[in-house]
Amino acid sequence: MADYDLAVIGGGINGTGIARDAAGRGLKVLLVEQNDLASGTSSKSSKLIHGGLRYLEHGEFRLVHAALRERELLLRAAPHLVQPLRFVLPLNEARRSALLLRVGLVIYDWIGWRKILPGTRDVDLLTDAAGAPLRRSFHHAYEYSDCVADDARLVTLNAMDAAERGAVIRTRTRCVFAERSDTWRLILNARGQRDVLTARVLINAAGAWVDKVSEAVLRQRQGRRLRLDKGSHIVVRRLYEHDRAYILQAADGRVVFAIPFNQDFTLIGTTDRSFSDDPAAVAPSGEEIDYLCGVVNDYFRATINAADVVWAYAGVRALYDDGARKPQDIGRDYTLMLDKPFGEAPLLTVYGGKITTYRRLAEQALARLANFFPPSQPWTAQSSLPGGDFKYDGLDALIERTRRTWPFLSADHARRLTRAYGTRVSNVLKTATKLDDLGMCFGADLTAAEVRYLMANEWADTAEDVLWRRSKLGLRLSEAQSTALDRFMKEASGNTRIPAKPVAGQHFSSPES
Repeated sequence: MADYDLAVIGGGINGTGIARDAAGRGLKVLLVEQNDLASGTSSKSSKLIHGGLRYLEHGEFRLVHAALRERELLLRAAPHLVQPLRFVLPLNEARRSALLLRVGLVIYDWIGWRKILPGTRDVDLLTDAAGAPLRRSFHHAYEYSDCVADDARLVTLNAMDAAERGAVIRTRTRCVFAERSDTWRLILNARGQRDVLTARVLINAAGAWVDKVSEAVLRQRQGRRLRLDKGSHIVVRRLYEHDRAYILQAADGRVVFAIPFNQDFTLIGTTDRSFSDDPAAVAPSGEEIDYLCGVVNDYFRATINAADVVWAYAGVRALYDDGARKPQDIGRDYTLMLDKPFGEAPLLTVYGGKITTYRRLAEQALARLANFFPPSQPWTAQSSLPGGDFKYDGLDALIERTRRTWPFLSADHARRLTRAYGTRVSNVLKTATKLDDLGMCFGADLTAAEVRYLMANEWADTAEDVLWRRSKLGLRLSEAQSTALDRFMKEASGNTRIPAKPVAGQHFSSPES
């Protein structure tokens, strides 16, 4: 008998989403990730939960419809992480006609299964606050709804929910070889320690590394099916005062987002370029940074350049390429490839996917594998993620409750913690009655209590894990503070066992209860 029903290679949004769905159906699940959770593309997105307005131009109506349906499901499942956001689209007739945009937005609202979010409206930029930071040549805009999310935390919450349902999550564990018979025999390497485990079914959800895993680990002889596209982003100091985002039409036909980020910053992205190098070494080029600055400068009165960039990052989209289409025509939807030779264990390979549609992808992956497991029913559409068990519009009430329960927190500290942990903020703050009870402060409002929680419950192992994936406090800490945090974590790890299965612990009930 195999050790596990299902083994997943890859700790990004697709891998953790599949692990969560499978564990919730009662399967014994193992997930292995060679680095930290969300250390690849899943932490380097535009942070949007959206249908992809520009995909309508390419006729991808099915993808847009599915993504928009998932948008509101995720808003209900994780209302602390997924937040509604209004997007302002300044009209630029030289790049797209107003009629074309209005028709597109009507379709976007109509096919979007929209029950919570408000629809499109016209904006007079000469009188509306949205026009204040823009060049005076822009007089009108459309405003529509999408959502913004903390992508890396969304991955972590899926891993946590999977673990609480019985899955084993092993980070910094590389699958170095997989031998196939009637089961899969997996040889793992975790920090130099060798381990051998077996599974009935294997899923390759390695994202940008999926072909590398197929060739080097699974020893599959096949033509390359993966097309890698690089998307770069920059972060600058806050460009405007209001809380809406902008979608800007670039001269090359693409669109660029300018999004409020981490209170004091603006996130700008993204680019779209072919990529053929090592995904682990991807970084924004000077040319891409200049491109993003140039698009912003076409619209905003205040100009920016590379010297204004406080953080830049790039990710690699892993798209399925069947060789039949031009690179620019390759869709953004996902492809699930099931390989089941007679008498041998099944292999499911995941190509593509978006943060927005990960839950649907996971559900369909389990449907593809239904013949190999006992009958089960889909369940994730109506289930909240850890900390998200409150009403979709109840975040402000939960923040206020956090402030009442721990009155020593500043407003900004309470807001950040509640948005990160939702109803599980009590697992971080516990019985603290004063700020000193939370231990050392490493900078900004990051305390030892929060770091210990992340180490014990969210697989955080280094300062980078905490500052750039579990939070974005890396924007606020100095190099010396980051070094002190790393030293603290190394010392604490000797006394803190990072569990494969976090304990749920106590947490708030929903604000309306």
